[in-house]
Amino acid sequence: MNILYIMFDQLRFDYLSCAGHKTLHTPHIDRLASQGVRFTNAYTQSPVCGAARMSAYTGRYVSSHGAAWNNYPLRVGEMTLGDHLRDAGMDCWLIGKTHMKADAKGMERLGLSPDSVIGARQADCGFDVWCRDDGLWAEGPDGPYDQKRSPYNEYLKSKGYAGGNPWADHANAGVENGEIASGWFMKNADKAANVDEPDSETPWLTSQAIAFIEQAKSPWCAHVSYIKPHWPYIVPAPYHDMYDVDDIQPVIRSKREVVDPHPIYRAFTQGRVGKSFAQDHVREKVIPAYMGLIKQCDDQMGRLFDYLETTGRMNDTMIVLTSDHGDYLGDHWMGEKDLFHAPSVKVPLIVHDPRSSADATRGTTCEALVEAIDVTATFIEAAGGDVPDHIVEGRSLQPYLTGTPHPNPRNFAISEYDYSSHPVGTALNVPPKEARLFMVATQDWKLVHCEGGFRPMLFDLKNDPNELFDLGGDPDYEDTRAMLYDHLHTWARRPAQRVTISDAEIHAKRKIGARTGVLLGVYDEDEIAPDLRARYRGPSPKRPN
Repeated sequence: MNILYIMFDQLRFDYLSCAGHKTLHTPHIDRLASQGVRFTNAYTQSPVCGAARMSAYTGRYVSSHGAAWNNYPLRVGEMTLGDHLRDAGMDCWLIGKTHMKADAKGMERLGLSPDSVIGARQADCGFDVWCRDDGLWAEGPDGPYDQKRSPYNEYLKSKGYAGGNPWADHANAGVENGEIASGWFMKNADKAANVDEPDSETPWLTSQAIAFIEQAKSPWCAHVSYIKPHWPYIVPAPYHDMYDVDDIQPVIRSKREVVDPHPIYRAFTQGRVGKSFAQDHVREKVIPAYMGLIKQCDDQMGRLFDYLETTGRMNDTMIVLTSDHGDYLGDHWMGEKDLFHAPSVKVPLIVHDPRSSADATRGTTCEALVEAIDVTATFIEAAGGDVPDHIVEGRSLQPYLTGTPHPNPRNFAISEYDYSSHPVGTALNVPPKEARLFMVATQDWKLVHCEGGFRPMLFDLKNDPNELFDLGGDPDYEDTRAMLYDHLHTWARRPAQRVTISDAEIHAKRKIGARTGVLLGVYDEDEIAPDLRARYRGPSPKRPN
């Protein structure tokens, strides 16, 4: 069996028609859901790209792998999905984005050349690279955001698009009166991107994925990682005007949220992004474009799935479709992601397993609490490997796919956020080591613990599913907070750093440890079995003259 691991960037869990969106129709993603299981309570390990992806690729929590923010290096030697799958006999390839920054200092210290196979994999999050393009080719007074090469920009130049950075000048900009109308300025979100639709980012990456599959030899895992519907919010024709104000879902927010709010929440709402998305005219410009980007993504899924059907690959390929995090889009007086309300921290997760063992669950939904790192464990098991649970902290989703009871279901889900590099950390003057947030969510409650001396946030998901009332300071909910803190403390005590030896190896050592000649605490040889003392009995050898 092969694995197709599709990840969109910043795709909200509820912006699919199979998830209940009333005006955005996504028939191709819906079709995948009808052939598999759609998880309705899937949480990302962090509501920021880099940290979320490093968790997805390692199967470990953010505080375990340490790459807690965009462009924080993933330390050299951290085992990844590619390492685990290759151990099981499966190749693991990247097509698209990782947002991974290599630990160049660590590689230099260990003498790993980025030109070697091992070094290249260390520099690309454990993947072999078919095509890597992280898709943010911004430029400013301090230089470019990303120093790597852009295969997508090279493609656009080969097609005749002019300029040194056609990603910025064409694919993510419109035209107004002959001038660049950049997608960085949200007032331009309703303009058509100045690129032919087949040449835009999402179709280009789909073509790369199909080209890879055409030449691939099984078994393989292909991580097809799209940059969209991530900002800049601009999309080519005909998607730029498919939706209008009447298609926007009602905003999820209350004025009560910003009356004496939690200091950290208030700081996020008062940043540039929060203030922008608090304005209706900004939402009315951006959300139709965001929906157009998703519609284009769905159409490309139709193209990809049709290819798999035609070639017979749908029958031997496990397909997982998800995102790294969501997008507030003005809900809760916020834009972007960053905090732990559902629009940000919940992700779509659809799993299609082609094996007959999954027939009983096709077209179903699963309400179990699951996490992004569970996908990593699922892939290892699907490849025929044993999940090394002393390294991979995720739990395989396979029981949910076969409709059998899960032997170790989650009672709570965890997400983490290190905002020390965010302007909010500066605004609040919080020391970097204290600028950390931890979310623990059950089916009925969500608590956010805030380091730095701040009170927690608390939401009643059963009676307040939109999370509009923060009960973190309410004395009537002291017992609830204590219960959730107990979950958080249980999680914090996990043995996350003992990654070089498994429980099975420890059990084996227990069995043989007493038979290696080390006889501590023995007073008289008659206290132990003859075979254990045999080496230390008999005539004494002669000493040298």
